[in-house]
Amino acid sequence: MTPEPHSPAGTDGLALDPPPGCPAHGRGPGGLHRLYGPEAEDLGALYEELRDEHGAVAPVLLHNDVPIWVVLGHAENLHMVSTPTHFSRDSRLWTAVKDGTAGPEHPLAPHIAWQPICSHAEGDEHLRLRGAVMGAMSTINHRTIRRHINRATQILVNRFCEKGRAELVSQFAEHLPMAVLCQIIGMPDQYDDRLVQATRDLLKGTETAIASNEYVMNILIRHTARRRDQIADDFTGHLINHPAGLTDDEVAQHLRLVLLAAYEATANLLANVLRVVLIDPRFRARLNGGQMTVPEAVEQSLWDEPPFSAVLGYFAKQETELGGRTIRRGDGLILGIAPGNIDPRVRPDLKADMMGNRSHLAFGGGPHECPGQDIGRAIADVGVEALLMRLPDVELEGDEDELRWRSSMSSRHLVDLPVYFEPQPPEEVRDVMSAPAIPPQRPPWQVGTDQPAVSAQRPEPPLPTSTPAPLTTAPAPVPVRPAGAWQRFLAWWRGY
Repeated sequence: MTPEPHSPAGTDGLALDPPPGCPAHGRGPGGLHRLYGPEAEDLGALYEELRDEHGAVAPVLLHNDVPIWVVLGHAENLHMVSTPTHFSRDSRLWTAVKDGTAGPEHPLAPHIAWQPICSHAEGDEHLRLRGAVMGAMSTINHRTIRRHINRATQILVNRFCEKGRAELVSQFAEHLPMAVLCQIIGMPDQYDDRLVQATRDLLKGTETAIASNEYVMNILIRHTARRRDQIADDFTGHLINHPAGLTDDEVAQHLRLVLLAAYEATANLLANVLRVVLIDPRFRARLNGGQMTVPEAVEQSLWDEPPFSAVLGYFAKQETELGGRTIRRGDGLILGIAPGNIDPRVRPDLKADMMGNRSHLAFGGGPHECPGQDIGRAIADVGVEALLMRLPDVELEGDEDELRWRSSMSSRHLVDLPVYFEPQPPEEVRDVMSAPAIPPQRPPWQVGTDQPAVSAQRPEPPLPTSTPAPLTTAPAPVPVRPAGAWQRFLAWWRGY
């Protein structure tokens, strides 16, 4: 007797076709919901329907009707990401990859394909690769980065401040993170509109996602080769020089990981925080009254509208149980960040403030927790504060209901955020001040010891350029009113 085929999502017991008249008509094979297409236009509502129907772990379909599990419960997500003995990020374990149904031509191939990066590795290899990334990140001078963020914000605001109107997604939130990240990576000359759009496109699972991924990778491969020939005091240089001895391919793939994850997350976070500040009178009043800081508003946004709504994926290394469901070896699972953040077991009242509570899933958890989350927070904190200081009377143009969103399985982000304000003259943008020397990476035997002395740091490289107006070129100085005492104090306090 021929056994029934096994479904990677554990849906063996479900009939492939629902009976006539069944409400499941319009779904995919086995009556499963799809996380793409018309049914997934409102993923938030779909996740809640799945929670009601299946509980904390639900079987669903990816593009091309590939079966997979989506984890909806907060505790279940934390258990999955924190149990590397049972769940891996190595997609080569996934049955759908082995049988070719999620092969290189799949629309989500840039997400699925295994790469030589720390987030796909395990054991000693994970420690080697993540150690290199963390070592390179430890050399980033956060005070200098905050000055870069503030300077880039001022340049971007100067482009629209005289008009009295702006669109804060395309003119601000999509550009500030890329400008800063290109500066950190050491490729400011590569920052332009095309890189911004290609980075966003390859995360959407569109027909052009594979081509966009190739465009971004070509830039990073060339940059890695240049840095190998001429080491510089930036993230890429430190990644290449790390004792772990990364190959050029490993370096380029990790630059892709940093650029994509940090960029998309921070661009979405910026737009979401600005939206909340503009539409929620409680946030605006408390910010103006000094009762809520921008960092606290950022954390609330990370709960309510996380930059990544889901992450693909984790893969079962052995048969196990999760959320009352039997997960078979080779099954794929989606980290459900957005549904996990609103799990009624941890948030029975979604309107309650979550200030001071960082147990959200926005940056993952376990051994693969996002290593660059502090940089993302800094870009959002400094960028939003600096924009509000320049445009204190900024208001949303139109009603909140008129705002448009674009959703995919991985993220939900604003298409535009139109605002108006009292026109302001451009401000002179000062060069970033030199900072203390960046500390070298510590050899393993020096962990916990005093920091060794280092030579003076080279002058800061120029900030990235942008099209059509170069970001490095500040507008001609114009007379401006001197800052008040409070603004001077805030600028001193924040290190600007």
